[in-house]
Amino acid sequence: MKIKKLLQKAISNPENIRFTEVICLAEAFGFKLSRVKGSHHIFIHYQIKELLNFQNVSGMAKPYQVKQLLKIVEKYNLRLGENE
Repeated sequence: MKIKKLLQKAISNPENIRFTEVICLAEAFGFKLSRVKGSHHIFIHYQIKELLNFQNVSGMAKPYQVKQLLKIVEKYNLRLGENE
């Protein structure tokens, strides 16, 4: 699925985003996996102090974590990378 279409899916229905899809979205906005501790996948961005945490629950991302990603994208006016 293209990143722009995936972004629209996340905005319209954050409860129905797969874990792999939220990871793709985070990476498209420049986040990199920093570490994994248990079920917590911690992502960092070189321009932002805030961390993102994603958990895989039966293949799905937690809705509040998808919303956190979207809020950070809006707050810092992040743009999609070149590989959309």
